[in-house]
Formats: sequence, C-alpha cells, structure tokens
Amino acid sequence: VQLQASGGGLVQAGGSLRLSCAASGGTFSGSTFGWFRQTPVVEREFVAYISASGGSTYYADSVKGRFTASSDNAKGTAYLQMNSLKPEDTGVYYCAVGSVLSAVDRVYRYWGKGTLVTVSS
Repeated sequence: VQLQASGGGLVQAGGSLRLSCAASGGTFSGSTFGWFRQTPVVEREFVAYISASGGSTYYADSVKGRFTASSDNAKGTAYLQMNSLKPEDTGVYYCAVGSVLSAVDRVYRYWGKGTLVTVSS
C-alpha cells in the first residue's frame, strides 16, 4: 500500500488549501483515512479522520469548523479542505490508512510522506 499526500504550500493567514491523499496497492472501501500533523510544538497531532465511504468524520477541536475531510471511495482518495488557516496550523501533514475509526495514530497501519503547510501571519 502506498499513500501519496499532496497539496501543501505557503498561504497567508485566513487563506485556504486543499490536501489530497491518494492510496494505491490495496482495497480501501472499508478503511479509514486519518489526517495528522507534525508542528514545531507537537510531534504528531490528530487532525481529522474520515471513513473511505465518507459516512463518518471526526475532527480535532482545533480545526473543527475550519477543516473538512472528504473522500472518493472509487478513487481511493481522501481530501482535507482547510479554510481560515492560522499560523498555528503550520506543519507537515500526513495521511494514514487504518481499519478502524480512530484519532490514535498507532492504530493506523499505512502512512504516506507528509506535505508541508506553512501559514504566514
């Protein structure tokens, strides 16, 4: 299984970015896509998860109302729409795939390389 995250970049505070996570090499219809980030303050922080079917989502309080996770089950791809970005959202964002709905990183079996998001003030 391979995961490829993309869509990071530099944006001003208040701006938006959309991250993508393309999964390949397996079947993901019953999986969960998790989004995590590594910031200068936190080694790894849960951001959001979404079931591959798109029926279940959950967000960290810090991003609730600003970030929206979505998925395209047929493509094995997940997305993270990030609006109203803040400087504290700066970090490397990772997508992961697991078999259960969880905000705990260790239950995710497959991880992609991160994509850097930088939010300037």
